[in-house]
Amino acid sequence: MTMTLADQTAMTGQDGRVTEQQPGRPKRRTFTKAYKARILAAFDALPEGSAERGALLRKERLYHSHIEHWRKQAENGTLAASTGKPARSAEAEEMTLLRAENKKLKAEAAKLEARNEKLAGELGKTRTALDIAGKHSRCCRTSQAARTPTRAEPGPR
Repeated sequence: MTMTLADQTAMTGQDGRVTEQQPGRPKRRTFTKAYKARILAAFDALPEGSAERGALLRKERLYHSHIEHWRKQAENGTLAASTGKPARSAEAEEMTLLRAENKKLKAEAAKLEARNEKLAGELGKTRTALDIAGKHSRCCRTSQAARTPTRAEPGPR
């Protein structure tokens, strides 16, 4: 659906009332450091992979990329100092690194498995071709021997 400038100026709000907007580029939302820290803390408090995380993002009209970006800011120290997250221990850092390495190794193993299956298929095709070539060779030798006249044995003179 294409919206004209007239359509954009007479947009209805969530309550059904018409709100007058200035035509042109929409205003980009900005978030305070406190808001980012609060949302990060709420997001991290929810179980990983749960539907509640998605519900929180929808309620706040955010994308997962916002969370990733804000998490990087928090790790770099460019977000507010009080993000609500406790300092990570050395063991937690090591576990994070090991999990990342494990993830990479699993991906590499999956690639190698796929390559192994592909090569096994090619090996099967090659064996079939060699078997056919061998049968053809034996067939040619047999038919050639059948066509070659045998020498008559010398008889009495």
